[in-house]
Amino acid sequence: MRTVAEINDKIRQHKVTVWTISEAKVRIAEMGVSQAAKTVDVITTGTFEPVEGSGAMLNLGHSDPPIKIVECHLNGVLAYAGFGAVDLYIGAGQMATPGRDADRESEVEEYGGGHVIADLIADQPVTLSATGQVTDCYPRASLETTITRDRINQFYLFNPRNLYQNFIVGVNGGDRPLATYLGPLQPRLGNAVYANSGALSPLLNDPDLKTIGIGTRILLGGGEGYIAWEGTQHFPLQRRLPNRAPIGPAATLALIGDAKRMDAHWVRGCYFKGYGPSLMLAIGIPIPILNEDVLARCAISDQELVAPVIDFSIPRRVRPTFGLVSYAQLKSGKLLLDGKAVRTAPLSSLYFAQQVALDLKQRIDANDFELTEAIAPLPTDTRLMPQDSWGPQFDMR
Repeated sequence: MRTVAEINDKIRQHKVTVWTISEAKVRIAEMGVSQAAKTVDVITTGTFEPVEGSGAMLNLGHSDPPIKIVECHLNGVLAYAGFGAVDLYIGAGQMATPGRDADRESEVEEYGGGHVIADLIADQPVTLSATGQVTDCYPRASLETTITRDRINQFYLFNPRNLYQNFIVGVNGGDRPLATYLGPLQPRLGNAVYANSGALSPLLNDPDLKTIGIGTRILLGGGEGYIAWEGTQHFPLQRRLPNRAPIGPAATLALIGDAKRMDAHWVRGCYFKGYGPSLMLAIGIPIPILNEDVLARCAISDQELVAPVIDFSIPRRVRPTFGLVSYAQLKSGKLLLDGKAVRTAPLSSLYFAQQVALDLKQRIDANDFELTEAIAPLPTDTRLMPQDSWGPQFDMR
Protein backbone atom coordinates (compact mmCIF):
# COMPACT_ATOMS: atom_id res chain seq x y z
CA MET A 1 0.00 0.00 0.00
CA ARG A 2 2.74 2.46 0.91
CA THR A 3 6.49 2.68 1.63
CA VAL A 4 8.50 4.32 4.39
CA ALA A 5 9.76 6.88 1.86
CA GLU A 6 6.17 7.79 0.93
CA ILE A 7 5.26 8.13 4.61
CA ASN A 8 8.26 10.40 5.22
CA ASP A 9 7.19 12.56 2.29
CA LYS A 10 3.77 12.95 3.90
CA ILE A 11 5.45 13.83 7.22
CA ARG A 12 7.39 16.64 5.51
CA GLN A 13 4.20 17.95 3.91
CA HIS A 14 2.29 17.71 7.21
CA LYS A 15 -0.17 15.36 5.55
CA VAL A 16 0.62 12.25 7.57
CA THR A 17 -2.03 10.45 9.64
CA VAL A 18 -0.71 9.12 12.93
CA TRP A 19 -2.56 7.19 15.64
CA THR A 20 -1.28 6.12 19.00
CA ILE A 21 -1.65 2.41 19.67
CA SER A 22 -4.57 3.12 22.03
CA GLU A 23 -6.35 5.14 19.33
CA ALA A 24 -5.62 2.44 16.78
CA LYS A 25 -7.33 -0.31 18.81
CA VAL A 26 -10.53 1.74 18.92
CA ARG A 27 -10.51 2.94 15.32
CA ILE A 28 -9.71 -0.45 13.83
CA ALA A 29 -12.67 -1.90 15.73
CA GLU A 30 -14.90 0.88 14.38
CA MET A 31 -13.64 1.05 10.78
CA GLY A 32 -12.43 -2.45 10.08
CA VAL A 33 -8.93 -3.46 9.01
CA SER A 34 -9.21 -2.58 5.31
CA GLN A 35 -10.53 0.95 5.78
CA ALA A 36 -8.21 1.68 8.72
CA ALA A 37 -5.19 0.52 6.71
CA LYS A 38 -6.11 2.98 3.94
CA THR A 39 -6.46 5.80 6.46
CA VAL A 40 -3.51 5.63 8.86
CA ASP A 41 0.18 5.93 7.93
CA VAL A 42 1.89 5.38 11.29
CA ILE A 43 0.92 3.87 14.63
CA THR A 44 3.04 4.89 17.61
CA THR A 45 3.77 2.61 20.56
CA GLY A 46 5.56 3.26 23.82
CA THR A 47 6.63 1.91 27.16
CA PHE A 48 8.05 3.22 30.43
CA GLU A 49 9.54 0.44 32.50
CA PRO A 50 12.63 -0.74 34.38
CA VAL A 51 15.41 -1.71 31.97
CA GLU A 52 18.19 -3.25 34.03
CA GLY A 53 19.97 -4.43 30.86
CA SER A 54 21.06 -0.87 30.11
CA GLY A 55 24.14 1.28 30.51
CA ALA A 56 26.00 4.34 29.29
CA MET A 57 29.28 4.93 27.48
CA LEU A 58 31.27 7.99 28.53
CA ASN A 59 34.45 9.55 27.19
CA LEU A 60 35.94 11.93 29.75
CA GLY A 61 38.57 13.66 27.69
CA HIS A 62 42.23 13.58 28.75
CA SER A 63 43.59 15.15 31.92
CA ASP A 64 46.98 16.85 32.15
CA PRO A 65 49.09 14.85 32.75
CA PRO A 66 47.04 12.10 31.08
CA ILE A 67 45.80 8.98 32.84
CA LYS A 68 45.02 5.44 31.70
CA ILE A 69 42.12 4.54 33.97
CA VAL A 70 42.02 1.00 35.36
CA GLU A 71 39.42 1.54 38.09
CA CYS A 72 36.80 4.26 38.36
CA HIS A 73 33.83 5.13 40.55
CA LEU A 74 31.08 7.63 39.64
CA ASN A 75 29.22 8.81 42.75
CA GLY A 76 30.60 5.69 44.40
CA VAL A 77 29.37 3.33 41.64
CA LEU A 78 31.94 1.21 39.83
CA ALA A 79 32.29 1.95 36.11
CA TYR A 80 34.11 -0.44 33.77
CA ALA A 81 37.34 1.00 32.41
CA GLY A 82 38.70 -1.72 30.13
CA PHE A 83 38.36 0.25 26.87
CA GLY A 84 40.48 3.26 25.95
CA ALA A 85 42.38 5.32 28.48
CA VAL A 86 39.43 7.54 29.48
CA ASP A 87 36.46 5.58 28.11
CA LEU A 88 34.01 4.21 30.69
CA TYR A 89 30.89 2.07 30.68
CA ILE A 90 28.50 2.15 33.62
CA GLY A 91 25.75 -0.44 33.95
CA ALA A 92 22.31 0.53 35.20
CA GLY A 93 22.25 -2.39 37.63
CA GLN A 94 25.66 -1.74 39.19
CA MET A 95 25.31 -1.10 42.93
CA ALA A 96 27.14 1.66 44.78
CA THR A 97 30.23 0.50 46.67
CA PRO A 98 30.05 1.19 50.45
CA GLY A 99 32.65 3.71 51.53
CA ARG A 100 33.30 5.10 48.05
CA ASP A 101 31.15 8.25 48.38
CA ALA A 102 30.88 9.80 51.82
CA ASP A 103 28.17 12.24 50.69
CA ARG A 104 25.87 9.32 49.78
CA GLU A 105 26.78 6.82 52.46
CA SER A 106 23.32 6.93 54.08
CA GLU A 107 21.65 5.97 50.79
CA VAL A 108 24.36 3.79 49.26
CA GLU A 109 22.19 0.66 49.35
CA GLU A 110 19.51 2.38 47.27
CA TYR A 111 21.80 4.02 44.71
CA GLY A 112 23.38 2.57 41.62
CA GLY A 113 24.31 2.93 37.98
CA GLY A 114 20.80 3.82 36.88
CA HIS A 115 20.84 6.78 39.26
CA VAL A 116 24.24 7.95 37.96
CA ILE A 117 22.93 7.86 34.39
CA ALA A 118 19.77 9.74 35.37
CA ASP A 119 21.79 12.32 37.33
CA LEU A 120 24.04 13.01 34.36
CA ILE A 121 21.07 13.34 31.99
CA ALA A 122 19.54 15.81 34.47
CA ASP A 123 22.85 17.74 34.30
CA GLN A 124 23.63 17.08 37.94
CA PRO A 125 27.30 17.00 39.04
CA VAL A 126 28.78 13.53 39.51
CA THR A 127 31.98 12.87 41.46
CA LEU A 128 34.66 10.83 39.72
CA SER A 129 37.42 8.93 41.49
CA ALA A 130 39.87 7.01 39.33
CA THR A 131 43.16 5.17 39.61
CA GLY A 132 45.47 4.68 36.66
CA GLN A 133 48.11 2.36 35.31
CA VAL A 134 51.27 4.44 35.19
CA THR A 135 53.01 4.19 31.83
CA ASP A 136 55.37 6.40 29.84
CA CYS A 137 52.46 7.88 27.87
CA TYR A 138 50.02 7.93 30.80
CA PRO A 139 52.07 9.03 33.83
CA ARG A 140 49.18 10.03 36.10
CA ALA A 141 48.33 7.59 38.93
CA SER A 142 44.97 8.99 40.12
CA LEU A 143 42.26 11.50 39.29
CA GLU A 144 39.59 13.11 41.49
CA THR A 145 37.15 15.46 39.80
CA THR A 146 33.52 16.30 39.14
CA ILE A 147 31.85 15.75 35.79
CA THR A 148 28.57 16.87 34.26
CA ARG A 149 26.73 15.99 31.07
CA ASP A 150 28.28 18.92 29.21
CA ARG A 151 31.82 18.49 30.58
CA ILE A 152 32.48 15.14 28.94
CA ASN A 153 32.85 14.28 25.26
CA GLN A 154 30.59 11.36 24.38
CA PHE A 155 27.73 10.29 26.63
CA TYR A 156 25.31 7.83 25.08
CA LEU A 157 23.16 4.97 26.23
CA PHE A 158 24.05 1.60 24.81
CA ASN A 159 21.57 -0.91 26.19
CA PRO A 160 22.29 -4.59 25.51
CA ARG A 161 18.78 -5.77 26.43
CA ASN A 162 15.60 -3.70 26.37
CA LEU A 163 11.97 -4.18 25.35
CA TYR A 164 11.21 -7.81 25.99
CA GLN A 165 8.58 -9.10 23.61
CA ASN A 166 6.33 -10.36 26.40
CA PHE A 167 7.58 -11.47 29.82
CA ILE A 168 6.46 -13.41 32.89
CA VAL A 169 4.16 -12.88 35.88
CA GLY A 170 5.90 -13.37 39.22
CA VAL A 171 4.25 -14.91 42.29
CA ASN A 172 5.53 -16.41 45.53
CA GLY A 173 4.03 -19.70 46.74
CA GLY A 174 6.48 -19.96 49.64
CA ASP A 175 6.28 -18.93 53.28
CA ARG A 176 8.54 -15.86 53.32
CA PRO A 177 8.65 -12.59 51.35
CA LEU A 178 10.96 -12.56 48.33
CA ALA A 179 12.94 -9.60 46.97
CA THR A 180 13.13 -9.99 43.17
CA TYR A 181 13.75 -8.05 39.97
CA LEU A 182 9.97 -7.73 39.78
CA GLY A 183 9.91 -6.10 43.19
CA PRO A 184 8.64 -7.66 46.43
CA LEU A 185 6.60 -10.85 46.08
CA GLN A 186 4.49 -11.60 49.12
CA PRO A 187 4.32 -15.16 50.52
CA ARG A 188 1.44 -17.60 50.00
CA LEU A 189 0.43 -15.96 46.71
CA GLY A 190 0.03 -12.57 48.32
CA ASN A 191 0.48 -10.67 45.04
CA ALA A 192 1.35 -11.08 41.36
CA VAL A 193 3.56 -8.68 39.40
CA TYR A 194 3.69 -8.49 35.61
CA ALA A 195 6.35 -6.60 33.68
CA ASN A 196 4.90 -5.99 30.23
CA SER A 197 2.22 -3.55 29.08
CA GLY A 198 0.40 -6.13 26.98
CA ALA A 199 -1.55 -4.70 24.04
CA LEU A 200 0.31 -1.39 24.41
CA SER A 201 3.72 -3.06 24.14
CA PRO A 202 5.73 -2.16 21.01
CA LEU A 203 6.95 -5.62 20.04
CA LEU A 204 3.62 -7.36 20.65
CA ASN A 205 2.05 -5.13 17.98
CA ASP A 206 4.60 -6.30 15.40
CA PRO A 207 5.10 -9.90 16.58
CA ASP A 208 7.23 -11.03 13.65
CA LEU A 209 9.21 -7.76 13.57
CA LYS A 210 8.23 -6.99 10.00
CA THR A 211 8.72 -3.22 10.42
CA ILE A 212 11.24 -3.22 13.30
CA GLY A 213 14.89 -4.08 12.68
CA ILE A 214 18.48 -2.91 12.86
CA GLY A 215 18.58 0.80 12.08
CA THR A 216 14.98 1.58 13.07
CA ARG A 217 14.78 5.09 14.54
CA ILE A 218 13.03 5.19 17.90
CA LEU A 219 12.29 7.56 20.76
CA LEU A 220 14.71 6.76 23.60
CA GLY A 221 14.60 8.60 26.91
CA GLY A 222 12.87 11.57 25.29
CA GLY A 223 15.51 11.83 22.54
CA GLU A 224 16.16 10.00 19.29
CA GLY A 225 17.76 6.58 19.33
CA TYR A 226 18.15 3.51 17.14
CA ILE A 227 17.86 -0.24 17.27
CA ALA A 228 21.48 -1.35 17.10
CA TRP A 229 21.26 -5.15 17.21
CA GLU A 230 19.33 -8.05 18.64
CA GLY A 231 19.22 -7.83 22.43
CA THR A 232 20.86 -10.34 24.73
CA GLN A 233 18.61 -13.32 25.47
CA HIS A 234 16.84 -12.66 22.16
CA PHE A 235 14.59 -15.70 21.76
CA PRO A 236 12.29 -15.38 18.73
CA LEU A 237 11.70 -19.15 18.72
CA GLN A 238 9.51 -18.89 21.81
CA ARG A 239 6.27 -20.86 21.40
CA ARG A 240 3.57 -18.66 19.86
CA LEU A 241 -0.19 -18.50 19.65
CA PRO A 242 -1.97 -18.64 16.25
CA ASN A 243 -1.99 -14.81 16.30
CA ARG A 244 1.86 -14.99 16.40
CA ALA A 245 2.08 -13.52 19.91
CA PRO A 246 4.68 -15.35 22.05
CA ILE A 247 3.50 -17.04 25.25
CA GLY A 248 6.52 -15.81 27.24
CA PRO A 249 9.80 -13.88 26.88
CA ALA A 250 10.79 -13.78 23.21
CA ALA A 251 12.54 -11.11 21.11
CA THR A 252 14.66 -8.38 22.72
CA LEU A 253 16.42 -5.30 21.35
CA ALA A 254 19.80 -3.63 21.84
CA LEU A 255 19.30 0.15 21.73
CA ILE A 256 21.57 3.16 21.37
CA GLY A 257 20.98 6.91 21.70
CA ASP A 258 22.65 10.22 22.56
CA ALA A 259 22.10 10.72 26.30
CA LYS A 260 23.07 14.40 26.07
CA ARG A 261 19.81 15.02 24.19
CA MET A 262 17.57 12.98 26.46
CA ASP A 263 14.98 14.36 28.85
CA ALA A 264 15.34 13.70 32.59
CA HIS A 265 11.56 13.30 32.80
CA TRP A 266 11.87 10.08 30.80
CA VAL A 267 15.04 8.66 32.41
CA ARG A 268 14.94 7.90 36.14
CA GLY A 269 17.04 5.81 38.48
CA CYS A 270 15.11 3.30 40.57
CA TYR A 271 15.80 0.67 43.19
CA PHE A 272 14.23 -2.68 44.09
CA LYS A 273 14.58 -3.25 47.82
CA GLY A 274 16.66 -6.33 48.56
CA TYR A 275 17.57 -6.76 44.88
CA GLY A 276 19.33 -3.68 43.53
CA PRO A 277 19.21 -0.61 41.28
CA SER A 278 17.84 -0.24 37.78
CA LEU A 279 16.73 2.43 35.32
CA MET A 280 13.21 3.53 34.38
CA LEU A 281 13.33 4.44 30.69
CA ALA A 282 10.81 5.64 28.12
CA ILE A 283 10.99 3.92 24.73
CA GLY A 284 8.75 4.75 21.78
CA ILE A 285 8.63 2.84 18.50
CA PRO A 286 6.74 3.89 15.35
CA ILE A 287 5.09 1.20 13.26
CA PRO A 288 4.73 2.25 9.61
CA ILE A 289 1.51 0.84 8.17
CA LEU A 290 2.89 -0.59 4.97
CA ASN A 291 -0.01 -2.97 4.31
CA GLU A 292 -3.15 -4.48 5.83
CA ASP A 293 -1.27 -7.29 7.55
CA VAL A 294 0.86 -4.83 9.55
CA LEU A 295 -2.27 -2.94 10.56
CA ALA A 296 -4.13 -6.13 11.52
CA ARG A 297 -1.38 -7.09 13.98
CA CYS A 298 -1.87 -3.75 15.75
CA ALA A 299 -5.49 -4.66 16.45
CA ILE A 300 -4.49 -7.30 19.01
CA SER A 301 -6.19 -6.96 22.39
CA ASP A 302 -5.25 -7.83 25.96
CA GLN A 303 -7.71 -10.73 25.79
CA GLU A 304 -5.60 -12.25 23.00
CA LEU A 305 -2.24 -11.96 24.79
CA VAL A 306 -1.02 -14.27 27.55
CA ALA A 307 1.91 -14.57 29.96
CA PRO A 308 3.09 -17.45 32.18
CA VAL A 309 2.66 -17.21 35.97
CA ILE A 310 5.95 -18.29 37.58
CA ASP A 311 6.51 -19.27 41.23
CA PHE A 312 9.71 -17.59 42.44
CA SER A 313 9.78 -19.55 45.70
CA ILE A 314 11.67 -22.36 43.94
CA PRO A 315 15.33 -21.19 43.56
CA ARG A 316 15.99 -22.74 40.17
CA ARG A 317 16.25 -21.55 36.58
CA VAL A 318 13.21 -23.64 35.62
CA ARG A 319 10.46 -22.84 38.11
CA PRO A 320 6.92 -24.18 38.55
CA THR A 321 4.19 -22.41 36.63
CA PHE A 322 0.54 -21.78 37.36
CA GLY A 323 -0.18 -21.74 33.63
CA LEU A 324 -0.97 -18.88 31.28
CA VAL A 325 -3.14 -15.85 32.02
CA SER A 326 -4.36 -13.11 29.71
CA TYR A 327 -3.29 -9.49 30.02
CA ALA A 328 -6.97 -8.63 30.35
CA GLN A 329 -7.00 -10.68 33.56
CA LEU A 330 -3.78 -9.08 34.76
CA LYS A 331 -5.04 -5.56 34.11
CA SER A 332 -8.30 -6.28 35.92
CA GLY A 333 -6.30 -6.16 39.17
CA LYS A 334 -7.01 -9.72 40.27
CA LEU A 335 -6.17 -13.32 39.30
CA LEU A 336 -7.60 -16.59 40.53
CA LEU A 337 -4.75 -19.00 41.37
CA ASP A 338 -5.37 -22.30 43.16
CA GLY A 339 -8.82 -21.02 44.08
CA LYS A 340 -7.40 -17.88 45.68
CA ALA A 341 -7.92 -14.30 44.50
CA VAL A 342 -4.46 -12.74 43.99
CA ARG A 343 -3.87 -9.01 43.56
CA THR A 344 -1.99 -7.99 40.41
CA ALA A 345 0.12 -4.93 39.64
CA PRO A 346 2.17 -3.82 36.60
CA LEU A 347 5.87 -3.09 36.86
CA SER A 348 5.69 -0.92 33.74
CA SER A 349 3.59 2.24 33.81
CA LEU A 350 0.54 1.81 31.59
CA TYR A 351 -0.22 5.55 31.83
CA PHE A 352 3.27 6.64 30.81
CA ALA A 353 3.35 4.04 28.02
CA GLN A 354 0.43 5.91 26.45
CA GLN A 355 2.13 9.26 27.07
CA VAL A 356 5.29 8.08 25.27
CA ALA A 357 3.20 6.96 22.29
CA LEU A 358 1.45 10.37 22.30
CA ASP A 359 4.79 12.21 22.48
CA LEU A 360 6.05 10.29 19.45
CA LYS A 361 2.80 10.93 17.55
CA GLN A 362 3.10 14.68 18.19
CA ARG A 363 6.71 14.73 16.99
CA ILE A 364 5.78 12.97 13.75
CA ASP A 365 2.81 15.29 13.23
CA ALA A 366 5.12 18.30 13.71
CA ASN A 367 7.74 16.96 11.25
CA ASP A 368 10.22 16.57 14.12
CA PHE A 369 10.64 12.81 13.63
CA GLU A 370 10.97 10.85 10.40
CA LEU A 371 10.95 7.08 10.05
CA THR A 372 13.81 4.90 8.90
CA GLU A 373 13.78 1.59 7.08
CA ALA A 374 15.70 -1.18 8.82
CA ILE A 375 19.01 -1.88 7.13
CA ALA A 376 18.82 -5.53 8.24
CA PRO A 377 16.18 -7.70 9.89
CA LEU A 378 16.57 -9.04 13.39
CA PRO A 379 17.38 -12.77 13.48
CA THR A 380 14.45 -15.16 13.76
CA ASP A 381 16.30 -18.38 14.61
CA THR A 382 18.26 -17.51 17.78
CA ARG A 383 18.13 -20.13 20.54
CA LEU A 384 18.81 -19.72 24.25
CA MET A 385 21.77 -21.65 25.66
CA PRO A 386 21.58 -22.53 29.38
CA GLN A 387 24.65 -23.36 31.46
CA ASP A 388 23.27 -26.54 33.03
CA SER A 389 25.65 -28.91 31.25
CA TRP A 390 28.82 -26.84 31.55
CA GLY A 391 31.35 -26.96 34.40
CA PRO A 392 30.81 -27.81 38.06
CA GLN A 393 27.44 -27.34 39.74
CA PHE A 394 26.89 -24.09 41.63
CA ASP A 395 26.86 -24.02 45.41
CA MET A 396 23.36 -22.79 46.34
CA ARG A 397 24.14 -22.15 50.02
